[in-house]
Amino acid sequence: FAQDGDLKFPLESVKKLKELMDGNRHINPRMMVPMASYSPCQEKHLPEEFRPVCKREDAAMIFRRLSLAAEDDLCEICANAACAGCF
Repeated sequence: FAQDGDLKFPLESVKKLKELMDGNRHINPRMMVPMASYSPCQEKHLPEEFRPVCKREDAAMIFRRLSLAAEDDLCEICANAACAGCF
C-alpha cells in the first residue's frame, strides 16, 4: 500500500495513477499543463479509490506525492516513506 497522511491506496492503483499523470504530460510538450494545476480527476480511467480524493482541496498535492512515491520502485521494498508496508 502507498499512504499519504491518513489515506491508503493499493500500490497497483498508485502505479496506474502515475501512468495517467505521466501520459497526460507527454501529449504535447508545448501545451504542457503544469503539474500543480493538472488533476487526474478528469481522467475516465482514474481508479475508483481516488474519486474521494478529488473532492478534497489538497487533491493536486496528494496526487503529486503519490505519483512521486510510485516513481521509484523502492516503494516495493518499503524504503519509501509514503509506503505503509510490503505484501
